[in-house]
This record gives sequence, structure tokens and C-alpha cells, in this order.
Amino acid sequence: MSQFNQYSFAGKRALVRVDFNVPIKEGIITDDTRIKAALPTINKILQDGGSIVLMSHLGRPAKDMAKKPHLTLADFSLAPVAQHLATLLQKDVQFAEDAISEEAYQKAQQLKSGEVLLLNNLRYYKEEEKGDADFAKKLAAMGQVYVNDAFGTAHRAHASTAIIAENFNASDKMFGFLMEGEIAAGERVLHQTQKPFTAIIGGAKVSDKILIIENLLEKATDIIIGGGMSYTFFKAQGGKIGTSLCEDDRLETATALLQKAKEKGVQIHLPQDSIIADKFDNNANISSAPNTAIPDGWMGLDIGQLACDSFAHVIKNSKTILWNGPMGVFEMDKFQHGTKCIADAVAAATESGAYSLVGGGDSVAAVNKFGYQDKVSYVSTGGGALLEFFEGKALPGIVAIKS
Repeated sequence: MSQFNQYSFAGKRALVRVDFNVPIKEGIITDDTRIKAALPTINKILQDGGSIVLMSHLGRPAKDMAKKPHLTLADFSLAPVAQHLATLLQKDVQFAEDAISEEAYQKAQQLKSGEVLLLNNLRYYKEEEKGDADFAKKLAAMGQVYVNDAFGTAHRAHASTAIIAENFNASDKMFGFLMEGEIAAGERVLHQTQKPFTAIIGGAKVSDKILIIENLLEKATDIIIGGGMSYTFFKAQGGKIGTSLCEDDRLETATALLQKAKEKGVQIHLPQDSIIADKFDNNANISSAPNTAIPDGWMGLDIGQLACDSFAHVIKNSKTILWNGPMGVFEMDKFQHGTKCIADAVAAATESGAYSLVGGGDSVAAVNKFGYQDKVSYVSTGGGALLEFFEGKALPGIVAIKS
């Protein structure tokens, strides 16, 4: 395996797997965070005197079109990304309408030093998600060196993220800067942990976070649980939660997690109170209530002030922080206070010397919304990939390069 920074791309054509799966509305990219995250890798190759063939997926064309019949393949084209990237790089970015067409091969072969080509959506081919070896081989023929810089898809054994690496020598396959940074940040939290280590786990469902909580019980000193998933824990303990979100089939799981934490000496922090509403609506009537006594017909949509204060105290006394998942429905202004309180506390702890890693789509969106992206140690681009990393799973996109 080569170290990306030490590799000279002079005269080489690099095939780079990026994660340009960005939101596009009416041809306009509404959040270019993932594109900007790939720029250091792209610029290093170009500055060395190399050329680049970029490849990515965008959405799930077949599944999304089945759900929304008004969508067409054109809605999943990476053409707008090519235009936006050209603006960011301040240079022309060529585009191939089809990832493995003869036209794409010719454009790749003819690339000169400093030139960039973006292939169209890899998921136009079902072979991509199936991890098809022949499809991977066709893609591999586009470059002389393979660089994986797509952490967001590292947990998928897809053709372009894992299988493709088999077509390159060990010295000609490597991680880009983004992947290196993601792996280093994750390993620092998991394996070079300074304690107290607080994991903040939010989101809607216990079922989505069982494995990460179980794995963190081996590492963390404190686990803060907020968001919709917290009400399953309260109901499991006999609390009244009104019409709050609850997974009734996970009540035993919640009880078992609390017991396991107690046995391991890990402190689980549940929110004492909630901001409650009479309907799931930003215009709802709101009040506050203890989480063991939410009135019938009311639902918890954010953590309350008591929870904010106690959680902030734990976070500010931490040396290592992992944050995955919001504390409430922060997209609605009335229910964003709890998540913002957590962001404030994480930023304050970071300023005092703690190492903080924020990951998962909603947590990242919250950090960006409140303007804290530069006030935490690392913001991960990976949602599912980061979760699986902290669940202790081997990620195919990482294994393919390291093996």
C-alpha cells in the first residue's frame, strides 16, 4: 500500500473513486460539502502532473424511480457535478455520459497532464452494487493508479469501492487524503482514546444504534442517549411517554443495554425532560415535561433544559467525544434548541483540548446549520460507513486497499 502524499502522480492517469452523491435540485447542487472534501486529493494529483478520471454514484436510480415515477435517468446524471467541480477547480472538467462506453475510454486515454474527466453515475449499472468483477475490470482499465477517496461508501462491497482494487498492484492502489483523514479520526477515537470518553448517540431508533452502543460499552466512560430513541428506554423502565416515538419490540433490548452498561461501569445518561408538542409540526402547541410523565396525546420532539444542562456538563468534562445523531427534530426551529446545546458543549470542550469527532448525516447537518464545522476536531463525511466502523466491522473499501 502506498502513502498518497509520498506518491508521485507525474505522467500517471489516476482513477479516483469519490463520493459525489450530493443533493441536486433543478440542476443546482444545494450542498457541495462532499465535492469540496475531495479537492485536496484532486489538487495533489494535478499538481504532481497527473491526470484524473473521477467516478462516483448519485442516488439509487432504479429504486428511486420505482418510488417516484416522475423521475428519469437524467435526474441522476452527474453532469451538474462536472460543471460545479469545474467552477471549484477553475478549470475544464470533461464528462463521459456513460461510465464504460468507448467514448469514455477514448476520453480517458487522451487525457493530458493536469486534465480531469468525470464518468457518469456508476449506479446506472446494476453490476456496480452487485460487486461484479467484470464491471470492476472495465472501470480499472480507465486508470493506471487507483485511489479510493470515498469513505461514505467504504462499507459497501461494490465494484468501484472494493472489487476494483484487485486489478491494481499493491504499490498502485491507495487511499486519498479524505479517506486517510477519516480512518485516522476514527482510529484515534476507538484506539487512542483519552478518557473521559463520551459518546453522544441520538436519532430516531434504538434498532439503528444497538451495535454501535454495544461496541462503545467497551470503550466509553459515558454514553449520552437522546432523540426519539430515548423514549424506548423510558417506556422500558415503566415511564409514561405519551405518543412519543417508541419501538415496542425493542423494550427488552433497551433494558439489556442499560444492564450491560451498569455491569461494565459505563454511565448511561438519558434526558430528564423533553420539549413536548401536541402534533409533529413546527406550529404545534408546545410545553415541557419529565420524560417519565409525558401526558397522553403529547410527544417529545426535543430534549428539555434540564437535559441540556446535565448533558453539557458531561460533555465539557470529556477528553474524547463522538457525536452521532441529533437530540430532536432540529430541522424545525421550535425543536432545535437541544441539538444546538449539544453543539455548543462539544465546541466548548474542543476549545478546552478535547478531541471531537462528529459523524452521521443529521449530526453533520446540525453542525453545519449552527456554524460549528470549524469548532470541532473532525467532521466525518460517512454516515453508514462511520456507524459500521464504530460497530467494529471491517469495511470492504478499507480492506481492499490494505490487503
